[in-house]
Amino acid sequence: MTRLFLVTAATIYVTVFVAFLLFEHPGLGIAHFFYLAIVLVALALGPGWGAAAGGLATLLYMTGVLINHAVPSSEILTISTPIRGVNYLAVGALLGWFAAHYREANAELQILAQRDLVTGLPNTRAFERAIDRRLEARAPFALLVGDFDAVNLTEDRDEALRLLADTLAGVLGADTDLARVGAEELAVLTACESLEQAAQLAVRLERTLCESGALVTFGWSAFPREGENALTLYRAADERLYARRVLREPRVHVPHAVGA
Repeated sequence: MTRLFLVTAATIYVTVFVAFLLFEHPGLGIAHFFYLAIVLVALALGPGWGAAAGGLATLLYMTGVLINHAVPSSEILTISTPIRGVNYLAVGALLGWFAAHYREANAELQILAQRDLVTGLPNTRAFERAIDRRLEARAPFALLVGDFDAVNLTEDRDEALRLLADTLAGVLGADTDLARVGAEELAVLTACESLEQAAQLAVRLERTLCESGALVTFGWSAFPREGENALTLYRAADERLYARRVLREPRVHVPHAVGA
């Protein structure tokens, strides 16, 4: 889109300048069409380039006045020339500013649409895209789903969630995807060669979180051993999670992982 705007703006500059040389006479106002080119440059590149586009339009206008004998050269020396130049510059700068801020706001909205507002972690939508990427890559990986006990949350529930997310993010590697996928559920995607490695990681995370005061149960599944799609992997991880919660005693210490 940016290239299209710039190519169109360049075409307008040339076309308007040529038309000014051939057809302009006092009162016709062909130079007003330079605004179209200024607007396109400002929308594409922002306020600085928008102002520069206004300056170029002013220069082309003054050059056209000097070359076109139908327009008195003295026109350049009148107050209309600096007024026209200021208008060109102002339109380019202002539209460029609004366009730049619109792009920034839109980018922030895109980020917010993929982030959990409390923890700052990717949300379910972003996590689904992450698991799709791993499925397409076909490399072995593990899906871990963690559920924590609401009774163990502090009075500041949001702060507890943030601390939990920060603790996990500090433990997991940079190549791991961590997301909040439910009110009290977190999910992890990480490279893993076997179901046993996934179980070991789940236990390690449980112990780390237990040490920080958060009691969390993890279930896990492994691709491709336990499923070839996201739904199957989620189901396997959830079943293991809830089976472990039912079978274990009231939680004082985090137990060793059960087998597959």
